[in-house]
Amino acid sequence: MTDVLISGAGVAGPALAWWLRRHGFRPTVVERAPALRDSGYKVDIRGAALTVVDRMGLREEVSRHDTGMRLARFVDADGAQLATMDAALFGGREGDDVEIMRGDLARILVDATDDVEYVHGDSIAALSPSGDGVEVAFERGSNRRFDLVIGADGLHSTVRRLAFGPGSAHLRPLGHHIAIFTVPAEYGEERVELMHPAPGRTVGVYRTAGAPDARALFLFPSPAEEPDHRDVAAQRTALARAFAGSGWRVPELLDAMADAPDFYFDAMSQVRMDRWSTGRIALVGDAGYGASPASGQGTSLSLVGAYVLAASLAEAGGDPAAGFAAYERRMRPFVAANQQLAERNLKGMVLGSAAQIRFQTLMLRLMPRLPGRERMIRRVTEPIRKAATAITLPDVPAAVH
Repeated sequence: MTDVLISGAGVAGPALAWWLRRHGFRPTVVERAPALRDSGYKVDIRGAALTVVDRMGLREEVSRHDTGMRLARFVDADGAQLATMDAALFGGREGDDVEIMRGDLARILVDATDDVEYVHGDSIAALSPSGDGVEVAFERGSNRRFDLVIGADGLHSTVRRLAFGPGSAHLRPLGHHIAIFTVPAEYGEERVELMHPAPGRTVGVYRTAGAPDARALFLFPSPAEEPDHRDVAAQRTALARAFAGSGWRVPELLDAMADAPDFYFDAMSQVRMDRWSTGRIALVGDAGYGASPASGQGTSLSLVGAYVLAASLAEAGGDPAAGFAAYERRMRPFVAANQQLAERNLKGMVLGSAAQIRFQTLMLRLMPRLPGRERMIRRVTEPIRKAATAITLPDVPAAVH
């Protein structure tokens, strides 16, 4: 039986573990966090990714956790309503798409892999490949040997750094930063996304159906001096500086971040690599081809990537050279199509001037009465639908041993 170490227990890691186990491999998942991380923003599952969820038999459970968001409400610095937009258009969603909190999805995937070994509170320190395996040194645990090692450990992947060199060489910044954290429920409206656009900056707060709290989102131009991705105190200072003097409820939200247990701050970046594998080591999800939150497709890329990687290895009988080659050949066009969405989407998420904001809100107010409204909506949603379905998923091959 082929032993596979997966680094990362977010979405891509547990999804890959599920499929590897289905194909007769023996996966082990190592995760730096001491326990399941159930925080994060809402994410979309659509197109090919939803087919993957169907094939896992998890569609009903995933749909049961749909966020139930119904509209976005745009407000000015005084809190006055500027415009509203239906959630289906706001997220590019269609009837068969599911929107779910990232933490809920992670929990569902981990629960579905209860026969898989999870090692929490540890991380890979060194990788020593040989002809027939990889010797893995851990930060805390004893060394172990695996047939294959897969990095599913996100934008700042440890596996990518150890196997392919410094992470910055593979990151393509999009010129903006994002911050997300939990705030008290009183700041949000249930099933409503409150959006406060300002020139060059956007703040959003939403509360999903039945949620005991709300989430705040900040988008802004990247600071000249970017704080280290592990220095939370410096990140909070940078965020407060970026939104100093802002209106609406921004000062209250910034005050609330001090108590947030799940503060997240990072550059909006994509991972661009010439190859996602070397020898017996490969990458999946954000670690190999992160599309950035602006794409809206990061979770779908992780789910599809996990499925295709496992299927390709199974078809190859566990041979990494053939399996990884087939994986890249199938996934490259899908990744390219979905990464292209990011810059297009970002232009609508952060507007550069007050005039652009006025024009956008005017169009939103007029849209219900405009002739050809459905055609205009399709122009917005069609690129997302095409990217989400830009792959033919391989059939599930017979299990290997």
